[in-house]
Amino acid sequence: MPKIQRTGLPRELLRHIHERATEREISRESLEQVLFWVVSNPTVPDGQWFKRFDGVTLCGNGPLILTVLDPGMIAVGTEVS
Repeated sequence: MPKIQRTGLPRELLRHIHERATEREISRESLEQVLFWVVSNPTVPDGQWFKRFDGVTLCGNGPLILTVLDPGMIAVGTEVS
């Protein structure tokens, strides 16, 4: 199982994640929860996955984080514990 990729990310992907977090008004506290989880070097499934936090759901595919969702939005893939 892959680890979250934290370096060498495409600028467009980073811009997309930032735009979604801004437009969905994801709180700083929620984003900090995501950051702490990412820096813990978690393993994630191959393929689509998601991880729920208070106030945000993180979605990815393999080692890449692809977007953030509001808690009420439907995520696709395997839920990461």
